[in-house]
Amino acid sequence: MVGKTPLLDLRCRLDGRDLRIFAKLETLNPTGSVKDRMALHILETARDSGALLPGAPIAEATSGNTGLSFASLGRALGHPVRIYMPDWMSRERADLIRAYGAEIIPVSKAQGGFLGSIALAEAWSKEHPECFLPRQFENVANVEAHRLTTGREILAQLATLGLAPTAFVAGVGTGGTVMGVGACLRHAIPSVKIHPLEPANSPTLRTGHCVGHHRIQGISDEFIPAIVNLAALDAIVDVHDGDAILAAQSLSRDLGLGLGISSGANLIGSLKVARALGPGSVVVTVFPDSNKKYLSTDLFRCEEVREGYLSPGLELQGFEAVPGAAAHV
Repeated sequence: MVGKTPLLDLRCRLDGRDLRIFAKLETLNPTGSVKDRMALHILETARDSGALLPGAPIAEATSGNTGLSFASLGRALGHPVRIYMPDWMSRERADLIRAYGAEIIPVSKAQGGFLGSIALAEAWSKEHPECFLPRQFENVANVEAHRLTTGREILAQLATLGLAPTAFVAGVGTGGTVMGVGACLRHAIPSVKIHPLEPANSPTLRTGHCVGHHRIQGISDEFIPAIVNLAALDAIVDVHDGDAILAAQSLSRDLGLGLGISSGANLIGSLKVARALGPGSVVVTVFPDSNKKYLSTDLFRCEEVREGYLSPGLELQGFEAVPGAAAHV
């Protein structure tokens, strides 16, 4: 049920120039996001090692999608789940997590925001030694999940077209996707470029700490995760959150793909890379989640176009699912 998602072949025209972007449609995972891959692999690894005992509680700090994944998969495996989440995340995320039977502890900026969420989860686990903490930001099983699944799927799906990736672009939340897929692709194709992406108005990767404010929920969570090795990656790509919102709105309006803000960011970032690499480049990204978790956010409001945005010059001409190699195709 988790993984084996379609790879979409998108035909785009940017400022009169034809570009081709490939994107994994991660909305077809059970809870509707890419985080199901990581959550399942972490839980399976922990159960196999004995770190997660039958019926033991699971507690995690998350900005939303990971909480959904652990709430759903944890419940399916017979575990109560406790989620610590910044209180400014979308209402829909919190409602969905509760719908899976998990307990949510909202954390305000005054309590430390995202870093405060992590600290509170750690403190609770010390009071409950039977508790399992996935620690997604430092757990190498997060990276391994994408090395073993997402990356391999991309290679297999592109191979059906006789293609190989030139570059991979992904927003950095935990960093599991960009590090895991990057490791897999680079093992197969040493010359491939692996680009981490972050909000232009909150450049945590460039500065090393929380700075500014952005609306791309799920990435740039105030710090650089331990599993992210920037030295192993190529140039950071930045995307303004407003441009990401406009791109996500275009994906829905023009192609019928109901996707979240981070998907719009990944599309804009991939277009920047494809434009720089030139004709014949094969740039791959992921569409991490759907638009259903953002009904109360700016994704469903009119967004102002600003100078420097790519979205005004973007024409989405259509897409096809790459045949074969995915159960959902």
